[in-house]
Amino acid sequence: MTSELTAPAVRAAAQPAATRADAAPAPRSAWRSRLLRVASVAGAVGLWQLLTVNNVRAGLRFDTLPTVTEIVAEFGTQLRADQYYLDIAQSLLRIVTGFGLAAAVGVLAGIGLGRSRLLADTFGPLAELVRPIPAIALVPVAILLFPSDESGIVFITFTASLFPVLVSTRHAVRALPTIWEDAVRTLGASRLDVLARVVVPGILPGVFSGLSVGVGVAWICLISAEMISGRLGVGYRTWQAYTIVDYPAVFVGMITIGVLGFATSGLVELAGRRITRWLPREVEA
Repeated sequence: MTSELTAPAVRAAAQPAATRADAAPAPRSAWRSRLLRVASVAGAVGLWQLLTVNNVRAGLRFDTLPTVTEIVAEFGTQLRADQYYLDIAQSLLRIVTGFGLAAAVGVLAGIGLGRSRLLADTFGPLAELVRPIPAIALVPVAILLFPSDESGIVFITFTASLFPVLVSTRHAVRALPTIWEDAVRTLGASRLDVLARVVVPGILPGVFSGLSVGVGVAWICLISAEMISGRLGVGYRTWQAYTIVDYPAVFVGMITIGVLGFATSGLVELAGRRITRWLPREVEA
């Protein structure tokens, strides 16, 4: 006995699973995910308040830390002060400058090292020698090399975010299937056409992975550099609060750093999703 499939059934069976899932979104699942994220943060804040208010000492000395209410009160004071916004603007300017330069140089250098044996043999060993050195260890070099603290901090931020972008881009170039390039070359494409139509679109997921990592590393080293040699910025203000034993202000600085890092990393990931929206997406369960 044979069974026949109707034409609509055949089309539905042949349709990719991801396409069918996209056609039937699950808003309930999305809301559950958002609520779970909010609940996890709220739970951590509530636990912090509980431990600090009750002066708990269980291996860790929570009795020495400020309570959530003290931090919130300090946050209110900071938000009414112009200095708080000036520090944020200064740190953001340094991040945009250093990370922006690192993104441009890292992508171009990564493509060059991945595509050219000559460049890889000439500059590859130098990059691998410098890459393991923590960017914050370059603070003495920056102080000696640059005429101003501002230039030195931007240099450290640039160095910190350069190598994640460069290495990720280089790996993405080398991972491209050679058949793609061979196919367009048989159609008469020039080297520039190969770069524009094959290499650049093909490496975009890897590039944005490196950018996402790079912006996080840039914040870490920026704050460290501001603490050591800054005059303005969130890192400098946080360290200054620590030196005068103003612990609520220290935690305000830490929270501000976390929010700024989260926001900038989210912007990079959002840009990556928008630019690579033609790629197939994983379907969430």
